[in-house]
This record gives sequence, structure tokens and C-alpha cells, in this order.
Amino acid sequence: MFRRVALVLIACLAFASALAAQTVDEVIAKNIQARGGLEKLKAVKSMKITGKTTIGPGVEAPIVIETKRPNKVRLDIVVQGMTLSQAYDGKQGWLLNPFGGGKNAEAMSPEDLRDAEEQADMDGPLVDWKAKGHKVELVGKEKVEGTDTYKIKVSLKNGNTRYFYLDADSYLDIKTEGKRTVRGTERESEQTIGDYKEVGGLMIPHSLEGGIKGQPQKQKITIEKVELDAPVDDSRFATPAKKDEPAEKKPAEKK
Repeated sequence: MFRRVALVLIACLAFASALAAQTVDEVIAKNIQARGGLEKLKAVKSMKITGKTTIGPGVEAPIVIETKRPNKVRLDIVVQGMTLSQAYDGKQGWLLNPFGGGKNAEAMSPEDLRDAEEQADMDGPLVDWKAKGHKVELVGKEKVEGTDTYKIKVSLKNGNTRYFYLDADSYLDIKTEGKRTVRGTERESEQTIGDYKEVGGLMIPHSLEGGIKGQPQKQKITIEKVELDAPVDDSRFATPAKKDEPAEKKPAEKK
């Protein structure tokens, strides 16, 4: 009797597991279709996004984000006439911060490099997630500011964790959450996504707002222009050549 019950339970669990796997694949497929479809997504070889971002209360700065296959991304923000830049060329990442007094680009930290690698994925981690080495799980349904969503957990190959909240009606992303470890400390972030507009057959969000989870300070990005297959040279992602450092002044000789 107990053996029969145990076998029934095992069979039910196996069926439930298979059903969950089928369900998460179905939800992801509908998300990809809602975004424009796999064929149109992969047909885009480069993208240039122009907009503005908040860098403080009431202060905005122009921002440009360029992505190109395979796995290249660059970000430029202009503040007070100076440009903060960072880029990833598929292997190496660099950061140029003139506000820190540096004239030359510096290599990204391992944590920033992992983030840049994620941002360089033009399709996002849900597309071809198995081939990319990620793991996905349909956590269930959850409300986000009154909207029913499907919550998907993505365990990325690089060790970071992402949660995607897909609108239960449109299947478009409306929120993401992330966990990353920085110098041994786990940090959580969140981002709300909206104002979707059709660009070249793709649904692309034009409003993003995010920051550290639980903290009131948020950074908002408003996208003003999206250019698909914009000409972007590979040199844009390469580490800039070093500028000559000023020669040290020798102490004046005493007479």
C-alpha cells in the first residue's frame, strides 16, 4: 500500500516537474514573440540608443548606449562638458572616468566585467538561455504595482541571479531584479521598465528606472531615439590608447 502511494507521488512529482519546464518555455516563447519575434530580434546586428539620464535631484545628462554583435557594448554620459565612458569588446572591459582625475582608461573590476558581459547580450538572457549556459525557473505569478506578472528566475552562467517580471497580458518585461556579489557582499538591485514603443518591428522600452533595492534614490533613463543597425565601428569598443602623462617637474636647483 505504502509502496503504491510512494510510486504515485513520484509519478506526480515527475509530471509536475515536466509541466513546470513546459510552462516556463511557453512563457519565454510568448515574451520573445511579444518583443517582435526571434527572427527580427536576431536580424538586428547593432543598436544605438540616445537619451538622457538623471545623475542627481533635478540634474539630467545626455547618454548614448551602443551595442553590436557579438557581445559588444559601450556607454557614454556627458556631464559638465566631460564624458564618462565604459565599454566591453567581448573579452575586455574598460572605464574612463575624467571626474576621478584620470586621463587614461582603466580595466573594469571582475564584478563590473560580469555586468558588462550581460549588457552586451543584445537579445537578453531569456533568448537561447540553454545554449548560453543559464538556468531558468518559473517562480509563479506575482503582482507588480497591481499588475499580474509571471516571475522568472534566471541563474546566469557567471553566477549572478536575475528575476524577470513579465506582464501576464502582454508578456513584456515590466520589472527586473538582480543579485550580485561585490567584494564578498551581496547587493540587490531593481529596475522598472515601461513606455514600450515599436521600432522596426521590435517593442523597445523607452523608460527605465532603477537602483539599489529598498533605497529611495533611483536613476532614470529616458530614451529619445533608437537606431537599429546603426553603423558602429569596432574601434568604439576597443580600449583607448594611453595619453602622454605630464612629465614630473624637477626641483629647481639652488644657486
